[in-house]
Amino acid sequence: MREMLRMIFVLSLICGLSGLTLATVRQATSERIEEQVMTFVQGPALEQIFSDHDNNPVKDRRIFNLPNGPVTVFPALKDGKLTGVAIETFGKGYGGNIGVMVGFTTDGSKLEGIGITTMKETPGLGARLVEPQYRDQFKGHSTDKIALKKQGGDIAAISGATISSTGSVAAVNDALKIFNQIKDKLPTAWGS
Repeated sequence: MREMLRMIFVLSLICGLSGLTLATVRQATSERIEEQVMTFVQGPALEQIFSDHDNNPVKDRRIFNLPNGPVTVFPALKDGKLTGVAIETFGKGYGGNIGVMVGFTTDGSKLEGIGITTMKETPGLGARLVEPQYRDQFKGHSTDKIALKKQGGDIAAISGATISSTGSVAAVNDALKIFNQIKDKLPTAWGS
């Protein structure tokens, strides 16, 4: 009995120390991991959206606290002046959530474009969301009405991938709602 209690104590001590070590390592590396995700996931999508900027949108990002939770906003700056912003939102696709980075002009009247950050869509069908032929439909598009053709809009869905197309358009419209909540705060957020 005494030997069993000793083993339980030693195992509990080892488990406790292991848990403490893992928690410490996670806390120490979480900032670096977040920066890597921002650089290698959001960064390429931002480069697809903004063509004329001289800043690093990932490093210059700001967090805005909204009633539904915090939102990260990525700026495009040219000579220190804010020229556009991007917001990442998610829409429901066939294979799960589709991450869409949506860029806006500073007044919110037009889209700068979109970039796909994450997806698990069917190769050759829904995965065609990343192709310029689909993405370029959003460049310079008015924010008045963003919808697929079958819903009365002018965005052509990807043939055979209606669910993926619908999810990406839903993500764009969600980003527009968020943009409208923060647009009054944008002129002062980056000192423009």
